[in-house]
Amino acid sequence: MLHTLADHLEIIWGALLAAAIVVLLTPAVGGMARLLGVVNREPEGQRARPNVPRLGGLALFMGIFVPSLAFLPLGGEMRGILLGAAVATTVGAVDDFRGLRWWAKLGGQVAAAAIPTMYGTWVHRFTFPVIGVHELPSWVGIPLTIAAIVALMNMVNFLDGMDGLAAGVCAIAAGSFCLIDMSLGRTDAAILTAAVFGACVGFLRHNFYPARIFMGDSGALLLGFTLGALAIQGLLKTAAVATLLFPLLVLAVPILDTSFVVAKRLKYGEPVHKADRYHLHHRFLNIGYSQKRAALTMWGWCAILAGAALATRFLKPHAHGDWRLWQTLAVAAFGAAAVGASIYMVYLLEIVKLANPRIRRREQEAREAAARRTA
Repeated sequence: MLHTLADHLEIIWGALLAAAIVVLLTPAVGGMARLLGVVNREPEGQRARPNVPRLGGLALFMGIFVPSLAFLPLGGEMRGILLGAAVATTVGAVDDFRGLRWWAKLGGQVAAAAIPTMYGTWVHRFTFPVIGVHELPSWVGIPLTIAAIVALMNMVNFLDGMDGLAAGVCAIAAGSFCLIDMSLGRTDAAILTAAVFGACVGFLRHNFYPARIFMGDSGALLLGFTLGALAIQGLLKTAAVATLLFPLLVLAVPILDTSFVVAKRLKYGEPVHKADRYHLHHRFLNIGYSQKRAALTMWGWCAILAGAALATRFLKPHAHGDWRLWQTLAVAAFGAAAVGASIYMVYLLEIVKLANPRIRRREQEAREAAARRTA
C-alpha cells in the first residue's frame, strides 16, 4: 500500500484539493441557498435551528468533481461513476429546492444508479461461502447493482438528520475504502475515494454542530451514490469472499440504522418513505445525549467497525493458507471490540429503554409530537 501511495501522490493531492474546495466554496453555496430560499424549515429543536441553508451537496460535488478532472482518466468506469454522481446530485438539488414526490425521487435515484452499469460497473461475479466463485449474468448483476446503490443513497439520506453525522460517517467510510483500494492496487478508485474523504472532512468545517449549512438531499444522494458505486467498482468485483465483508463492516452503521427504521415503520403501518424520529441518532437524543455527543458516539462506533475491516485486510491472519498466531489474535481483538461496541449500542438504545419508564415516556412523547406535526 505504501508503494502505491508513493507512486501515486495524486491520491493525497486529490484529498487535499477536495477539502480546500469544499471549505472555500461552502459559504458561497450557503449564501446562494439563502437567496433562493432553500433553507431548513424544521421548527426549533427538531434539528439544530430553522432557516439554516441547504444545498451543501453542491459544494461537495465540486470538491469531488474537480480533483477527478485533475487526476483521473475520464473514461470507462470512472466516467460512468462521475456522470451518475452528477445526476444524483441534480435529483437531490431539485428535491431540496422544489420538493419531489417519493416516486419521482426514487425514479431519479434509479436513473443515476443505472448509469455506472452502462460503463461496466456492476457485480460480474459473487463469491458464495463453501460453493465458491460464480459468474453472474447481466440480467442478475445489473439490477442487483442498481438496487444496492439506490439502497445506499437512501441510507445516507436517512442518516443526515443530525449536524455532522452523515459527513463524518461518510468520511470514515471513504477513508477506509481508499486504504483498501490502495492495498488492492486500484489507484483510480483510491483517488476518487480520497477525494470523497477530503470533501467530507472539508464540509465538516461548516456542518459540525452547530451547523451553518446542511448537505441536503443533494449531498446525501451524492455521497451514498459515490460510496455505493465505488464499493462495487473497487471491492465487490474481486473474487475474494472477504472483500464482501469490508463494505458491509465499514457501512454497518447506516445499514443498521436504515434496517431498524424500516422495520419500525412497517411495524406501525407507516409509509417507508415518511420521515419520523425512529433513527438511531434520535434515540441518542431521547436518552439525553447532546447532538455533538451523539454524533461523536456514532462516529466512534463506525470507526471501530471500519477498524475491524481494515485489520482483516492488512493483518492477514490466514496468509498463504497458514494461520498466523499474532495476526489472528490481533484481528480477533479488533473483531471483539467491534462486536462489543455494537452490543453496547444495542443495549444503550434498546434494552435500557425497555427498563427505564422515563426514557420510554420520552420516546412516546416524541412520537406523539411528530404525529401532531404531520396531522
